[in-house]
Amino acid sequence: MSNRILCCVVICLFRVGLKDAVVTQFPRHRVLGTGKEITLQCSQDMSYVSMYWYRQDPGFGLWLIYYSTGIRTFEKGDVPQGYRVSRDELQSFPLTLESASANQTSVYLCASSEPQRSTAISSLHKKGANQGVRGPRPQDS
Repeated sequence: MSNRILCCVVICLFRVGLKDAVVTQFPRHRVLGTGKEITLQCSQDMSYVSMYWYRQDPGFGLWLIYYSTGIRTFEKGDVPQGYRVSRDELQSFPLTLESASANQTSVYLCASSEPQRSTAISSLHKKGANQGVRGPRPQDS
């Protein structure tokens, strides 16, 4: 009887493990001179349709830069100025800082998610969502 329980636990853990998604960003850390361009790579292994780029300024919450809902389909977020994106394949969503400036000293985060059941984007990812929690909007570059 104890063998059945052990087998069930192993199978359940194995099945959960298969659903774990991995989102990878590169480079992990980067110091860049003013006026320089850099592309941050983001890839995911689950072929999720939706991908997002955020920035977090020191002491503040997240700001949506761009989001994508499929290949060659992306929209501006709250702070798209000074950035560009592309999405030529489902697994990749690179973000380019066109000309680095001091006000772009931030933590950059990429995320991926499964499609929502409704056609509306979830409130977490909507432009302007939770604006009071995040602090002032970053200055244009």
